[in-house]
Amino acid sequence: MKKVKLLCIGLLSISTIYAQDISDALRYSQSNIQGSARFRALSGAFGALGGDMSAVNLNPASSAVFSQSHASFSVGNTEMNNNTNYFGGLGSINDSNFDLTQGGASFVFKNTNNNSPWRKFSIGVAYDRTNNHDDSWFAVGTNTNSNNFNNTIGSYFFDYANGLRLDEISAFPNESLEQAYFNIGTDLGFANQQGFLGFESFILDPEVDADDNTSYLLNVAEGNFNHDYTYLSTGYNGKIGVNIAAQYGDDLYIGANFNSHFIDYDRSTLLFESNNNVGSLITDVEFENNLSTRGTGFSFQLGAILKLSEEFRIGATYDSPTWYTIEEETSQFLGTIREENDVPFAQNINPQVTNIYPSYRLQTPARLTGSAAYVFAKKGLISFDYSRKDYGATKLRPDNDFSVLNADISNVLTVADTYRLGGEYKHKQFSFRGGYRFEESPYTDGVTIGDLTGFSLGFGYNFGNTRLDITYDQWERTDETPLYNIGLIDTATIDRQNSNITLTLGFNI
Repeated sequence: MKKVKLLCIGLLSISTIYAQDISDALRYSQSNIQGSARFRALSGAFGALGGDMSAVNLNPASSAVFSQSHASFSVGNTEMNNNTNYFGGLGSINDSNFDLTQGGASFVFKNTNNNSPWRKFSIGVAYDRTNNHDDSWFAVGTNTNSNNFNNTIGSYFFDYANGLRLDEISAFPNESLEQAYFNIGTDLGFANQQGFLGFESFILDPEVDADDNTSYLLNVAEGNFNHDYTYLSTGYNGKIGVNIAAQYGDDLYIGANFNSHFIDYDRSTLLFESNNNVGSLITDVEFENNLSTRGTGFSFQLGAILKLSEEFRIGATYDSPTWYTIEEETSQFLGTIREENDVPFAQNINPQVTNIYPSYRLQTPARLTGSAAYVFAKKGLISFDYSRKDYGATKLRPDNDFSVLNADISNVLTVADTYRLGGEYKHKQFSFRGGYRFEESPYTDGVTIGDLTGFSLGFGYNFGNTRLDITYDQWERTDETPLYNIGLIDTATIDRQNSNITLTLGFNI
């Protein structure tokens, strides 16, 4: 397979070079509750508690709460249920995966100088999976939303091609379609490639058959279109953090994390469209898109926990932005069937080309978390966390290339608050836990990605130096997801339910 590097060309607009959109920026800015079973059992409400390796991921002061060195490892099984509704057509997918979600250790060093207010120090390292990108859904239905042909995939190619010269979206004489796709990507970029696909597949015709033509016609007639759309993604966000923390006096714990992040994400979408509208030259379209994303980044966290009394404690954490460097590759396939004089003709454009985009930088928004907890001696506890994150502050760099997209992000995304509540009751060596969480939508409209609600139930047994915990947690949300961000932007309603079973082995070192 050939590889074409889409290089930045000074006077071209960003849409001709990059294929990023708001959903890409948001995907790597979000995190979900992962980590240890005890952490998940309290729905992540651990900011004022500490004493858990995944709590260190939330508030770096947490490791100083350990009375001795501690390590834990967690595995989990995730089950996804996605139910879709697309113009009355229903779809359902159930899938599951099993993986390592957390692992790490904190080493505690007590200060032997009794005259010093610094009671102990801790140093640790931990791996946490911060988001799981494994997802699949499909939308099947007859799109009846006829509005200037926006209910056909043809509008996707039309919106890209309109305004571009015909000789910049078509093959030269004696040039193969595969070679033309490669050359157009090299010289002109993504938008011209999409226009090329639309023109050479006969979805588009120029208004005037001349090299300088910039206006196009759709070879589909207005009406209804049958759609069968499949979405499949795999991958995850993860981070490895180095933690340092200390206890000052009897009541104050402070700490910092220095985190190395990584992104591993692959996505494939496939659309089949058909119509029998009177006057349509194009009756069937198959359009496949593949995306591969890899990225690395850095962030830091600062946190503190203060014991106001033996029972009541509060916590605060600042999560810096994560500064990512991201690289992306795409590939495409387009096939059409056209009818001329009642005779069908097939046209397949399979370039066997991987588009390699210029690396870009992503700055995710910072987050502030406030926490409070009440501990009932050795019988149990209640804990509450509140977090605030302004997704509209997400930025892609360099600024000159992404000024339009960054403006769209600030308008479309908004501040989202998260509320987490957890509790634990202990009886001898047994612990019984539960939690609830609510996360607001990061979108201004509140529906592109809906609010999230979740609950958790857990159980633990303390063997002394070793602890075994198991938790079941579940969350639900409803999204209104557009099939494409340009042209065919009609949405599929997706009711998402995610269930997890997590097992953690923790032990003192």
